Amino acid sequence: MRWLMFFLLVLSGATWAAEVFLIPESNPEPLYPRALYRAGITGDVRAGFTVHADGSVSKINILQSDHPGLAEATRVAIGQWRFKPWTVEGDKSAEQEVIVPMVFLLDAPSGINQWLKELKCREINNGFVRTADYRWVDLAVFHYTRAYLSNGFFQRQLSTEQRLAMIAKLNRSVRSIARLCLDYPASRYMRVLPEEIRKLL
Repeated sequence: MRWLMFFLLVLSGATWAAEVFLIPESNPEPLYPRALYRAGITGDVRAGFTVHADGSVSKINILQSDHPGLAEATRVAIGQWRFKPWTVEGDKSAEQEVIVPMVFLLDAPSGINQWLKELKCREINNGFVRTADYRWVDLAVFHYTRAYLSNGFFQRQLSTEQRLAMIAKLNRSVRSIARLCLDYPASRYMRVLPEEIRKLL
């Protein structure tokens, strides 16, 4: 799971001399909502907020979001942000307006499809044994499979509905995948996946 964040400063003063260079002191990452992460929902959020001279943040406003859950995660995270305080003097403003875009992605290393194709069940069976069955869907192997199905290549070839339907089917199949892997540890992971996902590997 990955989110990307960039700052775009919108000046509150009329001249560059009024700009305050903002230095982040505490900027916790947004928590990717578990249900959206499991469902393979990705997206962009653009938020505006005000930074005050004491380093605090207020007036958080979601300007655009691909999903309400991502917007709320962004709002909660920004509400905890703090910046290095500055002294208000001369033409320095007591506050700065900021716009920040965030991108929520499912992250996977390059070449993940090759790894998934070669992966043997015995290499992931410890995860099934050591993890409560209701948490199997969060194991790395399923995260990487969802991330693979969410990469830009498939987002251009499959409709969002098709891609999310495949991920939903993967999530519903986790228990049967686990049973097959535990029963046949020498089998390849890809052989126990739903057929339409297996074809994409």
